[in-house]
Formats: sequence, structure tokens, C-alpha cells
Amino acid sequence: MLYLTRREVFSASHRLYNEKYTDEENLRIFGKCSNPNGHGHNYVLEVIVRGEIDYATGYVIDLKILKEIIIENVIKKVDHKNLNVDVDFMAGVIPTAENIAIGIWNQLEDKIPSGELYSIKIYETENNYVEYRGKGRL
Repeated sequence: MLYLTRREVFSASHRLYNEKYTDEENLRIFGKCSNPNGHGHNYVLEVIVRGEIDYATGYVIDLKILKEIIIENVIKKVDHKNLNVDVDFMAGVIPTAENIAIGIWNQLEDKIPSGELYSIKIYETENNYVEYRGKGRL
């Protein structure tokens, strides 16, 4: 079994808050990430596909095709957007790195033409990342 990774970068803003909580509760739970005007990150996305080599091509998946799928189904939707209000697949969800990873998985899961989607990694900062391997739903 081989594991192939495509890396993309996008910039997006978000606000972590639960509308059921008071401003004080949101501040206590989410800290400065609950700033009413939001804040932004330069996210790093890694999409990992696993599979066997197609001996006719030598690929698990053609990286050019994988890049196009990621850009069309994720990057165009999230880059330079507010994740709380501009991104359809994040509607009604607190845009934590965990939920972003699940949302991206859901955008890509049925779009991979060879191999299978194995993992989504979202680096929110150089020190913090989330890895998701499927089965959860937003």
C-alpha cells in the first residue's frame, strides 16, 4: 500500500463561537478566537490518498488530477473567505480545525478517481494541526 500526499495552502478567516453562549462564555471557551470581528490563518492542507500502483501508469493517482480536484472542490471555496459565512460546506458549524478537516473530507471523499482518500490534515499554525480519516459527519 502506498500513501501519496498533495499539499495546498489557503488563507481564510473565522470566528469560533457558539450562538447559544453569551459573549462571556464564548470568551471563556474560545479565548481570543471568539473575537467578534474574527481572525485569520494561513492554513496548510494535506490530502493523502492511498492505494496500489497502476502498473500501466506507475501512479496511485496522477498528482495533476488530484491537484485539480482539490482546487476545484476546496481551495476555490475557502481561499480568502470567511469560513463562518462564505463557505457552504461549513454553514452552521463552528469552524474549528477539526470541523474544517471533516468538511474538506466530505467535499473530496467521492471525487477521488483512483486509490482512496485516506486522510485530511489541516495545519492551522505551524504548531497545531488536525488529522481526519473519515467516517464522521458535520
